[in-house]
Amino acid sequence: MSDSPEQDYDPGDVAVIGMSLRAPGARTKEQFWDNLVHGRESISFLAKDDIHVDETLIHSPSYVRACGVLDTYDQFDPSVFGISDRMAAAMTPENRLYLESAWESLEDGGYDPDRLTAEIGMYGANNPQTAALYSSPPDRVSVGPEAIEASLAWSPDTMTSNALYYMGLTGEAVTVAAVCAGFHYAVHLACQSLLLGQTDMAIAGGSMVRLPHPRGHLWEENRVLSKDGHCRPFDANGTGTALSSGVVTVLLKPLGRAVADRDHIYAVVKGSAVNNNGVSAMAYGLAQPERLSACIANAMQVGGVTPDTVSMYEANGLGMPMTDELEVHAASIAFGKQTATTSIGGVKGNVGHGGVVSGGFGALKAALALYHRTLPATINLTEVNPDLDFPSTPFVPQIETADWEPEAGIRRAGITSIGGGGYNAHLLLEEAPAAAGRAPEEEGRPRLATLSALDDEALAQQRARLRAWLEADPGLRLDDVCFSLNLGRKVMARRWAVVVRSRAELLAALSDDTARGPAVTTAAAPRTDADSFARNDHGILPSGTDAPALAELAAAWVSGRQVDFDALHRGEASHRVPLPTYPFRPRRFWRTDW
Repeated sequence: MSDSPEQDYDPGDVAVIGMSLRAPGARTKEQFWDNLVHGRESISFLAKDDIHVDETLIHSPSYVRACGVLDTYDQFDPSVFGISDRMAAAMTPENRLYLESAWESLEDGGYDPDRLTAEIGMYGANNPQTAALYSSPPDRVSVGPEAIEASLAWSPDTMTSNALYYMGLTGEAVTVAAVCAGFHYAVHLACQSLLLGQTDMAIAGGSMVRLPHPRGHLWEENRVLSKDGHCRPFDANGTGTALSSGVVTVLLKPLGRAVADRDHIYAVVKGSAVNNNGVSAMAYGLAQPERLSACIANAMQVGGVTPDTVSMYEANGLGMPMTDELEVHAASIAFGKQTATTSIGGVKGNVGHGGVVSGGFGALKAALALYHRTLPATINLTEVNPDLDFPSTPFVPQIETADWEPEAGIRRAGITSIGGGGYNAHLLLEEAPAAAGRAPEEEGRPRLATLSALDDEALAQQRARLRAWLEADPGLRLDDVCFSLNLGRKVMARRWAVVVRSRAELLAALSDDTARGPAVTTAAAPRTDADSFARNDHGILPSGTDAPALAELAAAWVSGRQVDFDALHRGEASHRVPLPTYPFRPRRFWRTDW
């Protein structure tokens, strides 16, 4: 972490500096965003043979064979975490997905768990029912310590503590049970801990795997599940939503600290609030407008934000006229009378209802909308429900994807999540602060770029993915890329390094195993005498920053030496930037008995 002084930012602001997602139709947040801006629906309509439920259900005329399928729900790469295959099979799918996603969020933020000495809070929501559906709990009495070990992998309670343990981190671990508002509650608790100084950074999220998977649902009149499998938020013909699964995590840090540490910032959490309906005139589980509106208003009050500056509202949006009407009414109370217009949308039309992670889908949609300054369309909305009376509210349905040009001059988004049992939650996000001016990159200066993996196949995948990433984003600076690679990735056994003077040279080196200029690869790395280097407790120190010195350092690192990369980059003004995360090589792990 940087020791540079923090600028004068609101002490209650929290930066989102890393994100990870797996959703129906999207393995990454980039694919998720592409689906949103192009209006793609990721609900699958299944053949009977694809559904693993009782035959009586499948043949019922009310059974809807639709859901948001998560392709990797039963897969995992335990080798990255040093987990045995036996333990991997014992872990519930939600435990496994959360662990990989937390890793990706940390890497996306540019941090290596092995080089972190900070306290990292881990907050996550899951579905306790999944553990019971996955397998029976182990019999501790008859099996002994082995079953106790397995039960810690199986238990939904230990999802966050397992993530801390297997990532080699220390800090708080809180597993949240707040039904479909779970993601928001996790973020809310994480922000509180950060602002109280209990943790230095936090990973918050939710993980949901609906079992059996894939599966459909039984449609019932006036219930929240759709009659035809499509979710139509705010539409007069909406009949509810479809079930889906996924995982979302975010890496959080106080904003002032994030700016001082030169972190990449996607968005800022200005405020968050939670409450519960308690005793209500509404049916149990439905939104109570006065309580939900109080929750939304509280989040804005916490952030010191007025409603007329919030120009995007991402609704819970179940696509059922009654629930949509209750929510729009509640939000209208919170926003009050104003002349500014607010875009309203609902991501469930794209990906269905992800349970504890559904709020995460909405939050990532909003964060990416802020980041890209674009408002994605709400799909499946063809006939706006007139009972919502949008003309008398501040809200305008987002029918088409459009550039985001706010009347207030700043982009802010509110995201609501509602859980059965009366849970309400609201997050208020703001666009990242404008980046301070930077000196132009020093052209022609030699730079060291490194990659590592557990094996050569994964290393080759890393090179290919980094090459594609750089080609897709020509604005990335070489100094930022090298800084992020050298300090933001766990060092593994198979290594590749190159010394280059430009992006073009780096792209050429990534494209060919043959070294271009002063470079080394895993296939041809000379052994280097460690005595020729000065060293400290963190490894070999660079002897200089010219090309020969960096090539010598690269050769030492590729041959297995430990290098003090902090010393290499000390005094630079490089920034962390998002780059491809580790290419997990998942295998199927499944267990139905002990």
